[in-house]
Amino acid sequence: MSEIDEVKQHESVQESLQQVIALLAKHRVVEHLVHHQAMRRHELVESLVHKQNVTELQRKLEALHPADVAFILEALPLGDRLAVWHLVKADRDGEILLEVSDAVRATLIADMEPEELVAATEQLDTDEIADLAPDLPEEVIEDVFQSLSMEEREQLRAAMSYPEESVGALMDFEMVTIREDVTLEVVLRYLRRLDELPDHTDQLFVVDRGDFLKGVLPVGRVLVNDPDKLVAEVMLPDTVRFRPGQMADEAAQAFERYELVSAPVVDDRGELVGRVTVAAVMDYIREESDSDMLALAGLREGEDIFSSVWISAKNRWTWLAVNLVTAFIASRVIGIFEGSIEKLVALAALMPIVAGIGGNSGNQTITMLVRAMALGQIHSANARKLLAKELAISLLNGVVWGTIFGFFATLLYHSLPLGIVMMAAMTLNLMVAALFGVFIPILLHRMGRDPAVGSSVLITALTDSGGFFIFLGLATLFLI
Repeated sequence: MSEIDEVKQHESVQESLQQVIALLAKHRVVEHLVHHQAMRRHELVESLVHKQNVTELQRKLEALHPADVAFILEALPLGDRLAVWHLVKADRDGEILLEVSDAVRATLIADMEPEELVAATEQLDTDEIADLAPDLPEEVIEDVFQSLSMEEREQLRAAMSYPEESVGALMDFEMVTIREDVTLEVVLRYLRRLDELPDHTDQLFVVDRGDFLKGVLPVGRVLVNDPDKLVAEVMLPDTVRFRPGQMADEAAQAFERYELVSAPVVDDRGELVGRVTVAAVMDYIREESDSDMLALAGLREGEDIFSSVWISAKNRWTWLAVNLVTAFIASRVIGIFEGSIEKLVALAALMPIVAGIGGNSGNQTITMLVRAMALGQIHSANARKLLAKELAISLLNGVVWGTIFGFFATLLYHSLPLGIVMMAAMTLNLMVAALFGVFIPILLHRMGRDPAVGSSVLITALTDSGGFFIFLGLATLFLI
């Protein structure tokens, strides 16, 4: 999809959201007016108006893709969200539940009866049921499990057994397999008998009688080669393949590097157990990106923007508490130099600049490092070179920008020594930011923690305290 198409699609979804909001508002206004009018057959009129608005809303929702309905549900406050959710046709519930965020999904599931949840889940494929299973009540999962065939039960067990961030959690079981000893004509006849091909089918998987993967046959080769040729003659024996236990990050990198649309997943013996598609990988990348964005600010993923004040407040408490402690430490650092500040008031006006630029520089380093770690580009052999590079960048930035701010400080307060102290403090604090900007994510990673979680809060705290101490300390030594 081109960039222009993406913009148009986004505008279309936004337009749909505004139309739904307008219809909900119209429904409330009309309902209010009818309810307060003194007229005969009041209940009949109110019922007719209600049905008219409901029909209009349902018609609008039916025309939308499940992903667009999910977007609208996420953008509505809880009351309106549930009102719209009740108007969605039951046979689309499962698809929409898969598309919404975890937090919004919880609000929708809490509003559904167990029978509704079972009916919605039964319509999904086994890999999709596995994605939904962690959010469903246990009795619902048991009822769904009983409704599946023996093969589907085994697939569901397998899908639910893999860790959340593994390839096994991303794979699906819908794929087309063929033998290597048949002709392309036989393959074509087989494909024509299918009702439809699984989504993102760009290649067929070639297996032997024991379902061991022998290679892949791109659909394009089926179409352009002589129909009398054997599959073995035109297939690709060497192809990118994954194991269920591999990290999903590795699969995402491979899909990007090799521009894959689908790829086989095999077990330790080489038996084909499923496939991974670009759609699943893109969903994973988006979720990880959202999670990292929140984690950098010290927020847990999954907060619904319209969740209750209590839930949202609790989600933010941990790192606010950490920030409060670090702010107290910074205030104590300032307190040590109260005498210096009293003698030279300019220090109070300039020290936030030193701390602020250090925090920004540290966040730049952390953002770059966390991204590189997610791509698997950071290891023990290059960590020292990376640290040296970041220190060199900070030294250069400190000298350049420190000189500029020092010059302005000299002009503003008519003190060359103050300008020199300003330059030195900015340079040193930027180097502190670089040091901890590299050290914090690597330390968190070695401790088995997500390097993105809280890194921004920690680096800001360190550069604030460090910046205050360096600037006020230098000023005390050379100016007071």
